[in-house]
Amino acid sequence: MNDNRLLKIENMIYLIRGHKVMLDADLAFLYGVETKALNRQVIRNKVRFPTDFMFRLTQEEYELLRCQIGTSKEGRGGRRYLPLVFTEGGVAMLSSVLTSDEAARVNISIIRTFIRLRSFLAMENSLSERVTKLEQGTNKLFKVVFERLDSVEESPTLKPNRKKIGLKN
Repeated sequence: MNDNRLLKIENMIYLIRGHKVMLDADLAFLYGVETKALNRQVIRNKVRFPTDFMFRLTQEEYELLRCQIGTSKEGRGGRRYLPLVFTEGGVAMLSSVLTSDEAARVNISIIRTFIRLRSFLAMENSLSERVTKLEQGTNKLFKVVFERLDSVEESPTLKPNRKKIGLKN
């Protein structure tokens, strides 16, 4: 598989409806097939792609995505149909309908990218939890420090008739 295509996989994963998904056109590009050929295989094997594996974007979702990625406008060689998007499960299922060796290699690369992104997310959540715990502990520590400072301010000051220590001018 062409390394340039592999490097772009992470940039082809979008968050839509709370799922990390890939567009049919991006997957077709990676597999080296036309988008309509990929979609034709998916439609022929519809039973393999339940809604948690693949869904069609709404017009609003598509417009928002077009603004993000800069796809062509309608009437200028754009799409006739709203795109299909595939979740990680849908991408894995594509290997059962696209059976070439190249498709298998591409599929492995895509699944590895999804796994890597999932591990980054888990690491980010872990770090976030640790920072929250640290902040809570720090808040308690500052509270104690400020209480002690308040008590120092309230302590009696030096006696006014006490001799000053130091050099005389």
